Amino acid sequence: MSQLALPLFRPPAFRAEEFIPDASNAAALRWLEEPSRWPNSRLVLAGPPGTGKTHLLHAAAQRRGWALEDARALRGVPRAPARGIALDEADLPGEEAALFHLLNACLEAGVPVLMAAPHPPARWRVALPDLRSRLAAAGLAVLEEPSEALLGALWAKQLSERQLQLDPALLAQLRRRLPRDAATVAEAAARLDRASLAAGRLTRAVAQAALAPLLADDASMTEAEAPLPEAPRLL
Repeated sequence: MSQLALPLFRPPAFRAEEFIPDASNAAALRWLEEPSRWPNSRLVLAGPPGTGKTHLLHAAAQRRGWALEDARALRGVPRAPARGIALDEADLPGEEAALFHLLNACLEAGVPVLMAAPHPPARWRVALPDLRSRLAAAGLAVLEEPSEALLGALWAKQLSERQLQLDPALLAQLRRRLPRDAATVAEAAARLDRASLAAGRLTRAVAQAALAPLLADDASMTEAEAPLPEAPRLL
């Protein structure tokens, strides 16, 4: 009887203590410390995928007792939550009018609104002029692509969460050929995880095949290089 290999990776819990401070996110961290200074009690976290927007959003909501919502679910005329609200995917509201009413309600109630999106509000596709003006009046904290030091920490975190062990020399070789951004680190780790599960071990050839679509060039790793030992997975 064959046994189905199931991935052991657990979705991130977005705990505040697991967020890694870096020059690329320092401005956002400073903004989040003082909601009382947000223009009109609103702040937008904007940055490329994988830079920590959602992590910071969840951590802030947990720390301050704010409601946590996906903006894509907004409908009708929402009420202001008692203490504040954190909205992910804020550039994609289910209904623009609902986001408009929510911002107004929160301003009237004097509670903060934290929003996260890949781009600043000026680049959101917003049809309602009044909503555009409300968003333009919000504070903006931009998260940049991570430094090399943070990229290294993200690699270690992604591999550890998936219980993968990768030869340091091979990892260094792969990092030289992969795009240097947070989204690529997450995608590469996921591909390596799926490949190791399918193959039963993580050799150089398996890693090369798994990451081929992401690599910056088509130079191949030679088969003469010794294969890696089977990647242990803790149960």
